[in-house]
Amino acid sequence: MIDKVSVIIPTCKRPHFLARAVDSVLAQTYHNVEAVVVDDNAPDSPARAQTMEVMLPYRNDPRVTYVLNDHPMGGGPARNHGIEEAKGTYITFLDDDDIYLPEKVETQLRFTVDNDLEMSFTDVYLHDGSGRLVEYRRHSYVKDCSNDELMRQHILHSLGPTSTFMVRRSSLLAAGGFADVPMGQDFMLMWRMIEFGTRIGYLPVSYIVQYLHDGERISVGPNKINGENRLYKLKLTRSNLLTPSERKYVDFRHWAVLSVTARRSHMPLAFLKYGVKAVLVSPTYFLQEAHTMLSNRVRAGAAKSPAPPEAADIPVLPPCSERTVR
Repeated sequence: MIDKVSVIIPTCKRPHFLARAVDSVLAQTYHNVEAVVVDDNAPDSPARAQTMEVMLPYRNDPRVTYVLNDHPMGGGPARNHGIEEAKGTYITFLDDDDIYLPEKVETQLRFTVDNDLEMSFTDVYLHDGSGRLVEYRRHSYVKDCSNDELMRQHILHSLGPTSTFMVRRSSLLAAGGFADVPMGQDFMLMWRMIEFGTRIGYLPVSYIVQYLHDGERISVGPNKINGENRLYKLKLTRSNLLTPSERKYVDFRHWAVLSVTARRSHMPLAFLKYGVKAVLVSPTYFLQEAHTMLSNRVRAGAAKSPAPPEAADIPVLPPCSERTVR
C-alpha cells in the first residue's frame, strides 16, 4: 500500500463541475494519489479559458497534473494521453462531473493488491442533478472471475462504467489502453482487458457517485444509437459463449437500450419502434427488467445518502487469474 495511484480526469465543456471532481480525489484517505486533469477543450474556446481558470488554485499542488491537449481528441485518446503523463503504478478514472467518496482509492487498492490482481471493478451510485440517489448499480451476477465468464457477463450486462476501474498501469499499456471510439469507451476497455487475459476481480461495493444531469452528454441521440449498433455487432462475435436464452437476452437488451435512448433524445417514433421490438423479442425479459429497474430505484429512494460498508466488512476474494479468453 505504498504505490502511487493516478486518477485520470478528462474534461471537456464542463468547467463548472471540474473542481468538485478534483477535490474529491485530493480528499482521499489514501494520500499517495495524483489527479491528472486532461483538458480536451479546443485551445481557443471559452471552455478552455474557463477550465484554465478553474485549475489556477491547483497550480502549486504537486498532487495535480494539468495536461492541455493541442486539439480535442475525444474521451478515449484523452484518457490515453493522461495515462502517458501519469506517474502512478495504478490508474483509475473519473469523469469531470462525478466524484469519488473518500475511501475509494484506499479500499480498491487494498483489494487489488491483496488479491494480486491487475485490474478490479466495483459498483456505482447514480444520483440525479439535485444529488438524490436514484439507483445503486451492482454487478451481483458476477460469481466467477475467469476471463470466459467475465466476457460472458460483459456481453450480457456491461461491466462498467470507467470510474469503477482500477488497473495496473503496465497492464493497461500492454493491452493498448482505450480505443478511439465515439462512445462505449468503458465497454471497449473492459473487452480489451478481458481478451488480453488480465487478472480481474470484482469488489461488490461502491465509493463512486455518478451524476445524471441534463448537460451535454454522448449518451443520447444518433451518436448513442450508432454506437450501440456497433457494440451489438461486436457482442455477436462472441455469441458462442452464450446459451440460446442468453442470446435472446442480448437481442432484447439491445432494442431496450435503443428505446430508452430514443426517449431521452426526444424521438417518440423511434422510442415506440425500438420498444415494440424489445417486447416482441421477449415479453418475459421486458417484465423482468422493468421489475429490476423499479426495485433498484425503490431501494435507492429509501436511502438517504451513500453508505458504503466499513472496511472490516469488505470481502477479500480469491484472485481471478484464469486466462482462458484469447
